[in-house]
Amino acid sequence: MKEEKIEKLREKIERTDREIVRLLGERAAVSIEIGRAKLGAGLAVYDPAREAMVYRQLARINGGALPEASLQAIFREIISASRALQTPLEVAFLGPEASFSHQAALAHFGSGIVPLSKATIQDVFTDAEKGPNSRWGIVPVENSAEGSVKATLDRLISTPLAIRAEVYLRIRQCLLSSCSRMDEIRRVYSHPQALAQCQGWLRTHLPGIPLVEVESTAGAARRIQEDKTGAAVGSALAAQVYNLGLLAEGIEDNPANTTRFIVIGPRAERDHGGITGRDKTSILFGTPHLPGALHRALEPFAQAEINLMRIESYPARERMWEYLFFADFAGHTADPKTEQCLEALKGRTAYLKVLGSYPRGEELP
Repeated sequence: MKEEKIEKLREKIERTDREIVRLLGERAAVSIEIGRAKLGAGLAVYDPAREAMVYRQLARINGGALPEASLQAIFREIISASRALQTPLEVAFLGPEASFSHQAALAHFGSGIVPLSKATIQDVFTDAEKGPNSRWGIVPVENSAEGSVKATLDRLISTPLAIRAEVYLRIRQCLLSSCSRMDEIRRVYSHPQALAQCQGWLRTHLPGIPLVEVESTAGAARRIQEDKTGAAVGSALAAQVYNLGLLAEGIEDNPANTTRFIVIGPRAERDHGGITGRDKTSILFGTPHLPGALHRALEPFAQAEINLMRIESYPARERMWEYLFFADFAGHTADPKTEQCLEALKGRTAYLKVLGSYPRGEELP
């Protein structure tokens, strides 16, 4: 009897699968039509605000057994495949393959992208700036343990690109090696931030072993394919891609270690069409070198009751001991309240640049 019940349930799943495949084909056909319409109207294939609203709608209508995160992961790949049918999306990231930047790109865009591995954050910006409208970039901007990424802040000052989305990625560091035991290790390679994130563990378990800074965690994994007495701090995916052993997992000193990535690309053509209701705006401003200038600049946010989520000073390269300020706040430039606040801010600052308004990413607990 149990076998008969299982067989009937399997038949039901097969009928459901056939229906899912039919509906996916129908969705793909509509997606191709949307792509043609976008091309005719000169619109970009990738619309982060629209995709954010799709995911929010899915969460509202989800009444089944699938958790929200699982449903979103499934639809991320459906949307990614649909985009690929319209125009392949090229995404530049700090590489090589299996770096955390690569993982962030896949977590946000899905696997239907053309991945473009770059050696430096500077190269990611340059590639996205010079590429076609189907070219985007993703770069780390801050880490919960180590703070801001200077190379990214440097380029945000001068780039014509805008921040169009953000991604939070939990960083789980591992010790990778061809060695079978830790006492065989003579050097540890990784990106400077990854080494800093694991400094306590490394001092305890590999005392006195030289730490060698390289361009990325995945680059470190690739390096130890040749250095048989070396180890790398990197991801479990890097171990899989580069055929290395996992000597230890979760070696980061802070188990809640999270990196925030930003998606950079062309500025939105229609800002008012990009409001999702749960947006963030990033700005860069400079104040006159006068007492109380920063306090005066921030007053419009308090008066408008706008939540200032982050502010960070940054040395102005042209003038010693003078500073610019990066700030993130809740809201969209197309909101009348935000528009009025920025207008007031403009009159109180020596310099103001809106870096972008975009859907807020899901912060990890």
